[in-house]
Parts: sequence; C-alpha cells; structure tokens
Amino acid sequence: MSRFAIFLTALAAAGLLAPLAVEAQKIEALTYRCVGKDKKTYYGQTLPPQCIGLPLEMLNQQGVVVRRIDPQGDVEKKALKEAQDRKKREEDALVKERLRRDKALLASYASEADVDAARKRALLDNEKAIQEIDARIAGIQTRQAGLAKEMEFYQGKHKPPAKLDQDVKSADAELKLQAELRDKKKKEIDSINAKYDEDKRRYLELTRGSAAK
Repeated sequence: MSRFAIFLTALAAAGLLAPLAVEAQKIEALTYRCVGKDKKTYYGQTLPPQCIGLPLEMLNQQGVVVRRIDPQGDVEKKALKEAQDRKKREEDALVKERLRRDKALLASYASEADVDAARKRALLDNEKAIQEIDARIAGIQTRQAGLAKEMEFYQGKHKPPAKLDQDVKSADAELKLQAELRDKKKKEIDSINAKYDEDKRRYLELTRGSAAK
C-alpha cells in the first residue's frame, strides 16, 4: 500500500473515531458535586461516598450544571405516583361496579311498579318465614309443656331419667334458637324496605335521566 493510501486510511479512521472521542471526553468531564451532611462541598469524577443518598449536581467541563439528582425527591415522587395510580384504580373499580349494578337494576325492573311488586314479594316471603318460625316455636312450647308434666312426676320421688333431662335441655336450646331466628327475620324488614327504597330511587334517577336525553 502506498504512503498516500495509508494517509487516506488514517484520515478516514480519525473521522470515524472523532465523534466517539468527543462523547468520551464529555462523559469523562462530568463531575459530581454535593453538599454533605457536614455542610462541606464534595466533588468527584465518581460519586463521592459523602454524597450517597443526598441531592447531587452533575457539572460539565465548563462547570455548568447539566443535571440535578435528588434521591429522596425521586423516592417521594415515585411513592406519590404509586398512590395516585392506586387511587385511580380504586376509583375505576368503583365506577365499573356502579355501572354493573345499574345495568343489573335496569334488567330487573321494567317500571317503578315492578320495584314495588318486588318489595311486596320480599316482605311476604319474610312474613311467611316468620309464621313458620312461630309454628315451630308453638310446637316446641307444646313439647315443653308435656316434658314439664313428666318432670313433675319425679318431683320429690326419684331422679328423672337422663333422656328426659336431656329432652328438656334440648327443647330449651331449640326454643332459644328459634326465638333468635325470629328476631333476625323481624329486623330484616327494615333492610328489605331500605333496599327497595334505594332501588326505586336509583331506577327513577336512571330512567328519568335517559328520558331527559
């Protein structure tokens, strides 16, 4: 190869490597700077140990700040962003659930009268359940009366049979259970009315809103 060719090759190589050399110089020229916890200012081509976890400045070769880094601020921003994202997801879930309920509500009732009819059926079912409980309570009380007479037979004479004693205790426990169930069913009346009051309110809100459009 001639000297001229070698010269051209060298120039070409220099031309290709020049941009990389400039970038390398820029990178190498960056300097870290921070104010330590001891209020002193620290510099370094690599991160000074005194600067770990503290706000930093990165300076170019001319001493101009080209970037600022605040580790604590970044953590707080990240936490704030995560909290905002979580709140957005929760709000979206609430909206989705409300839309699902509204759709189910409109599918359940064709008119305001349907809401009232559904309330009536629910209250009648509740009343029927209470009547059935009352019948069971009456049966238990009748059985208790018979057991009481049997117990009278043994008063002052002999110890009552274990089975009779167990039957008395069983009847008492069953009566208590049925009484508690009856109280629960009576309290459900308020819940039923509250449910259908809300259904009617929401139904009218949705249908009147649609009619206005």
